Amino acid sequence: MPDNLLVYATSNRRHLMPEKMSENLETKYNADGDIHPGETTEEKVSLSERFGLWLSFYPFGQDHYLEICAHWMAEFGMAPQQIEAARGEALQWTLMRGSRSGRVAWQFARDYAGRHAKKKPVAAK
Repeated sequence: MPDNLLVYATSNRRHLMPEKMSENLETKYNADGDIHPGETTEEKVSLSERFGLWLSFYPFGQDHYLEICAHWMAEFGMAPQQIEAARGEALQWTLMRGSRSGRVAWQFARDYAGRHAKKKPVAAK
């Protein structure tokens, strides 16, 4: 890695540097000697806005969600007929979770496959 490269990684934080309440007051002078603390705050925020990495995960449409459910159900060994029969339950699952995402689709497929997997017969002793 080059010496002149600095990488910041944050999680759900807009501000990379700590911010004090006094920085938000548009005073002409404060105890730290900063003449324009409002400008200092603006610079800190602009650092985040210029160099911050924003990742957004938007909810899927219904058809896309069902496609992802079908993919994972197939990965978990479900037959095409079982996958088609599970559509209604997959939609109920997403309503109960309040989201249509890849994680919710995977959780549904895993749960459904676990509940509907063919049971292996227990060997007699």
